[in-house]
Amino acid sequence: MKRYSRRRFLSTTTTGTVAAFLGGYVESASSSPNDQIAVALIGINGIGMYHVRQIAANRLARVVALCDVDDAVLACGIRRVKEMTGNTPHTTRDYRKIIDNQSIDAVVIATPHHWHCPIAVPALLAGKDVYVEKPASHVFQEGRLLVDAARKNGRIVQHGTQMRSSRVTAEAAEVLKSGILGDIRITKAWNVQDRGFAKPVSDSNPPAGVDYDRWLGPAKKRPFNRNRFHGSWRLFREYGNGDFGDDGAHDLDMAAWALGVAEHPVWITAHGSNVKPPGYREFPDNMNVSFEYADGRVLIYEDRLFTPYGMHGVDSGNAFYGTNGYMIFSRRGFFRTYLGRNEEPGPKSGQARRVGVPLPTHMEDFFNCVRNRQPTKADADIAHRTAALIHLGEIAYRTKTVLEFDPKAEIITNSKEAHAMLTKEYRKPYGLPQKV
Repeated sequence: MKRYSRRRFLSTTTTGTVAAFLGGYVESASSSPNDQIAVALIGINGIGMYHVRQIAANRLARVVALCDVDDAVLACGIRRVKEMTGNTPHTTRDYRKIIDNQSIDAVVIATPHHWHCPIAVPALLAGKDVYVEKPASHVFQEGRLLVDAARKNGRIVQHGTQMRSSRVTAEAAEVLKSGILGDIRITKAWNVQDRGFAKPVSDSNPPAGVDYDRWLGPAKKRPFNRNRFHGSWRLFREYGNGDFGDDGAHDLDMAAWALGVAEHPVWITAHGSNVKPPGYREFPDNMNVSFEYADGRVLIYEDRLFTPYGMHGVDSGNAFYGTNGYMIFSRRGFFRTYLGRNEEPGPKSGQARRVGVPLPTHMEDFFNCVRNRQPTKADADIAHRTAALIHLGEIAYRTKTVLEFDPKAEIITNSKEAHAMLTKEYRKPYGLPQKV
């Protein structure tokens, strides 16, 4: 396979030394008939298994390795790839073997949030292109390292905010660009749905075949509890960023996209509480956050995770408020616009010129950019700005402080306590450098 970068394939001799990790599976440039991108997936449960399927079906890439700490999940991934391609990928529990292997071009990371940057940053520094699920970082400072690592090594990054590659987003972009709504000054994102309630359970032994200590990684050591494992780990700060940073990341990203911001906000306020009993999550189940930018534009976010109804007819969505009209936008696949004092119906999804134009999927956009070395639709800078909204909003909520933020220096200027939350402590030997 060809390298689409400054890196070059290893010589036959060197490549042979890497074969130990791949169990003998190594293809040289001349032996790859389809010139495909060699991809390893790290973290393949949940959305990770979706990525296994879509990459196995993609002509631009081939799945050469899978990494997960759960043997049962790995076995499922092997079956899926073999069924779809006829090939059996190598598997490992240790992501470092993926990073150290120079025959792998790109990695796709879909681990719990606390593992995103501890894997992504060294992968970028090792010369690999990276697709990382949202949010790209677990704390703010990790996002800065992600950007710097990508720039330092000329690497491609795609953030898993798939709406950037959606057809309805392309249609909405045409409407916004037309100016019919005027100047977009305020955007609002929401995540409104009933998330249910997980009853507390006692600690127990990890399931057989799970490397639990590696799953914890940079998080502090603690007994296994199934409420803090597959699926529900995102409700605990040591591993995730709550619904705000998980499902809400998509809507925050679209709100920032429509607002047209290319910098961090300067003022952040937040408040929230729990309607359902405390203890089953470490985040509020209802939350309101406001972000103000230097030019006065405002982004608002709402979480309500205790209701069986949505907002404007959808569970996850956005409102883009302009000086002449507004748009209700849903990542479920539609938008509607309303114009003037009487809110007359304006353009809606399905009417824009792009309706018949096929668009690459978000993963295809990543692979295309790996080949042409152009920025992706959700590159490292965009990923950092989107994830920063999550971190700054969470810090404002936890400290009950109106944050004053310096976007250029990336520091909180009015609270030492809040500023300290831009980073975190990592359990040894896991962690990240202060800078790259």
